[in-house]
Amino acid sequence: MSAVPSIADLLERVPSWMGRAVEWQRLQGGLSHHVYRVDVDRVPYVLRVLEPAVSAAGLGVAPAREIANTETAAETVGAQVYATLPDVPAIVLEYLPGRTLGPAEVRRPEVIPALAEACRRLHSGPAFGNDFDIFAKRAELLEICRRNDLPLPDGYHGGDSTVDALRQALHARPLRALPCHNDLLAENFIATPSGVRIIDYQLSGNNDPAFELGDIAAEADYDPDLTGLLAEAYFGEEFSPALLARVRLFHIASNVTWALWFTVHHGLLAAARGEDVAGFDYAAEAADKWGQARAALDDPALGRLLGTVSGRNTTTTP
Repeated sequence: MSAVPSIADLLERVPSWMGRAVEWQRLQGGLSHHVYRVDVDRVPYVLRVLEPAVSAAGLGVAPAREIANTETAAETVGAQVYATLPDVPAIVLEYLPGRTLGPAEVRRPEVIPALAEACRRLHSGPAFGNDFDIFAKRAELLEICRRNDLPLPDGYHGGDSTVDALRQALHARPLRALPCHNDLLAENFIATPSGVRIIDYQLSGNNDPAFELGDIAAEADYDPDLTGLLAEAYFGEEFSPALLARVRLFHIASNVTWALWFTVHHGLLAAARGEDVAGFDYAAEAADKWGQARAALDDPALGRLLGTVSGRNTTTTP
């Protein structure tokens, strides 16, 4: 990875902080970028320092695009943007008053409607300046693995034909693309007194909103019942077996593709550092996501999901 400016240098680049009492601490939990809490005259902010090597490795949008999308998301459900440092690149953000959610909490049925509402707020806002497609991202990451001779998860290409069937079924009747986060693991939700907010727009782009829901389900290891609760809370009166099947198929596509994301991160970025960030095992996460995806691709119930999303079946999916 490229050298990150020292925190002392970064603090001096924010004009409104000059000559004021400043304290800082590194925030834990980020897998790619560098995030700090900065207290200026006892007022907290977040300083998010972007690693250009992340987007160069295909693991996120370009820094300028992430900054722009973060500013756009601030109009709905994101943190307010107080300053940008494009040459670093970095963003000074509102420190959201609340708590970061965890995997166990986002699996609680009573919490799921708030997650759906936060997604609706983001999706109802202004469009981002780029598009995102999970299958295009898979193809991009596969090419990066090929070009860098990175080993794929065991048996990965054995699922190619089924993944292609998934892609064709989901692309046949797409929903209108909306501004999506596309990486909603539990820690990107912040519960605040005014509702759940969404942070970290590293993979943001206009996308099928059913992917957003399927990705939440994948990251939080939802079972079909919890996935159904999320889809029904999001779609409301429009909820249908076809929409539920769509979300469940995107759940599979999320695991299929993000297995490669962790493969690339392990092979290119963590390896360049000489160790995984904060002890996080990227290789193990890649294997786990592919293991879940492979089980879903081999499940006999997949055929019914494919038929339901295409309209061939009209009964509730299993």
